[in-house]
Amino acid sequence: MKPLNSVIAACPPSGIRRFFDIAAEMDDVISLGVGEPDFVTPWRVREAGIYALEQGYTTYTSNAGLPRLRELICADLAKRYGADYDPGSECLITTGVSEGLDLALRVLLNPGDEVIVPEPCYVAYEPCVAFAGGTPVRVPTRWEDGFAVDADVVEAAITPRTKAILIGSPANPTGAVQPRAALEALVRLAEEHDLYLISDEIYDRLTYTGGHTCLGTLPGARERTVLLGGFSKSHAMTGWRVGWICAPEPVAELAVRVHQYTMLCAPHISQLAAVEALSAPDDEVDAMVADYDRRRRVFVKGLRETGLDCPEPGGAFYAFPSIRSSGMDSETFAERLLHAEHVAVVPGSVFGPSGEGHIRCSYATALPLLEEALVRIDRFLRTHGQRNASR
Repeated sequence: MKPLNSVIAACPPSGIRRFFDIAAEMDDVISLGVGEPDFVTPWRVREAGIYALEQGYTTYTSNAGLPRLRELICADLAKRYGADYDPGSECLITTGVSEGLDLALRVLLNPGDEVIVPEPCYVAYEPCVAFAGGTPVRVPTRWEDGFAVDADVVEAAITPRTKAILIGSPANPTGAVQPRAALEALVRLAEEHDLYLISDEIYDRLTYTGGHTCLGTLPGARERTVLLGGFSKSHAMTGWRVGWICAPEPVAELAVRVHQYTMLCAPHISQLAAVEALSAPDDEVDAMVADYDRRRRVFVKGLRETGLDCPEPGGAFYAFPSIRSSGMDSETFAERLLHAEHVAVVPGSVFGPSGEGHIRCSYATALPLLEEALVRIDRFLRTHGQRNASR
C-alpha cells in the first residue's frame, strides 16, 4: 500500500487522551484531566434545543450560520469589549473553536509558512499548524513571569517565513491571563513584521482577576486578527459544538469557503440553543464563574499546603503547579499518581517543553472531589516524593 499522509502520521496521539483512557479503565478515579465543565448546559438552553427538535429544525442552515446568532455574537462582543464586527460579512459559526482554529490556519497559511506558538500551549495548536501545511515555531514562556509572552523572545523567532502568531488567553494549560501590555507588544510586532494574529479566546468569560483583554480590539490589531470563541466553556455546551470566528471580511470570506466544502454548517439545533444562550441574562454564566473561582481558591491553597508551588491562575479552570520538588518528571509523576492514588492529571510536558516540571489539574470538578484529590496528592507526595525526606 502507498504510504498515508506523512504529516498526520508523524503527529503523536493527544497526551491528554492517553491519561483519560487509562483512567477510564480504573475504579474510584478522580479525574482532573479533561478540560470540560462539570455543569450541565443551563436548562433554558437545553429546552431551546429540545423545542428546536420538536419544531423540526433538523435541516442545514446557511453556511455562515444563522443570521440571528451572528448578530447576537457581534452585539455581545461590542457590549463587552467594544469590538466592531459586521455579522453579515465578518462572522462565521463553526462546529466549536476546534474547527475555527483549523479554518483560520488553512485560510492564512501557504506551505512552509511559520506560525509562532508561545508554549506551554493547548495540545492542538502545533498539530493544526502542521495539518494546514505550516511549521509551528515554539517560543518559551516562564512560570517566573506568570507565563506572560515576552515580545523580545517572540521577535527573536521571527523569520522571513513567519506568517502569524497564535495565542490563547486565558490559557490552557496554565490558566495565565496575558497582561494587556504583553498583547499590545505582540500587536506592535505584528504591525512591524506584517503578521497575522490568531487569538483563541474560548475562556474569555472565565477570568477571576483583572478581566479579559480582547486582542482584536487593541489599536492596530483588528485588520490582522482572527478572533476565535465559542460556547463550550462559558455555557457548559461542549457537546453542542458551537463556536465562531470573527475576522476581517477577506479572511472570513475564505473561511466560509473552506467551511462550506467541509462542514457545510454547524448543527442547526445547536445554533438555536446558542441563540437562547445569548438572549437571556448572564446570571447562570456568572454563577458558574463564581463557583469556578471558589474552587480555584480552595484548590490552589490546598496544592500549596501539600508543598507544591502553584502560580495563581487568573483564568480558565486549570491549575499548573510545579512538581519539581517531588524529584519526578511530569510524565512519571502523573503515571505514579494515577496508579497509586487514582487521581488523573496531565503531565505538563505534553503542552510543550516549558511545561515540563508541571502538571495540569482541571478544577472544573465538584468541590468535595477536589478536596479528596488534595488528600490523595498529599499522601502520594509523602509516600513517593522527595518532599518526604525533608519533613
